[in-house]
Amino acid sequence: MKTKPENDTELHDKINRETARVKWDELERHFAQGNVIYVSESLDLIDVAMRISHDDKDNIARWMAEGKIAKVSDVQAQSWSAGEVPLWGTVVHPFILVQPEKKQLH
Repeated sequence: MKTKPENDTELHDKINRETARVKWDELERHFAQGNVIYVSESLDLIDVAMRISHDDKDNIARWMAEGKIAKVSDVQAQSWSAGEVPLWGTVVHPFILVQPEKKQLH
């Protein structure tokens, strides 16, 4: 079933409101459960969350094949745990999508 464009706008706004900076230590329990998903800085976090909400298998599969979304690896978790890496996060139940903060271009 296709969603109406106004529903997409509502979903986009809802996800946007629920997206926030998070610290890795707040996510470790969810990581241990395998529910934390890395989103590449080259993608729009909210767009990815919307595509997952809509079960857009084609885009999700392509991004996974390109390594742009994946379960957070042990190496990433250790790196984020050791440093103060600013992360953005949003929830698409049962997953928490995280994305390292994009570097500012000066």
